Amino acid sequence: MATTNGLTLELIRALPADRASVWRAMTDARELARWWGPKGFTAPEVDFEPEIGQSYRIKMQPPEGEPFHLYGEFKEVDPPDRLSYTFSYEPPDPDDRETLVTLALEDRGEETGVSLSQGRFATEGRLELHRGGWSDSFDRLRDLLG
Repeated sequence: MATTNGLTLELIRALPADRASVWRAMTDARELARWWGPKGFTAPEVDFEPEIGQSYRIKMQPPEGEPFHLYGEFKEVDPPDRLSYTFSYEPPDPDDRETLVTLALEDRGEETGVSLSQGRFATEGRLELHRGGWSDSFDRLRDLLG
């Protein structure tokens, strides 16, 4: 399920694993590198250790073209329930601005419900770019956990 609230992205997914396993996949740098990014992308360098006030940086390699980085700061770290961090590109697109990503995990027995909110985006185009990236990433994570 995906909805658009103004220029805020909202996605809800069910993942085939317990909440502790999903939390680990979303917060351990080695695990994150296995599923992060759109189809065909890799994350060859991941500096990601969630602690409030600390920063993270992820190197992304598209299937073709030059690598780029994502970076931000952790705002909320409440294992295994919530994770929130700022999100920026380096170098930025002219339509980019810092957004806030919030992930909430819900225990559903053998599954975990994940609610993602990210925004506010400067343009509909950037929101749609992130919708595609997160959708692909969640598909990759589901396959990894399944």
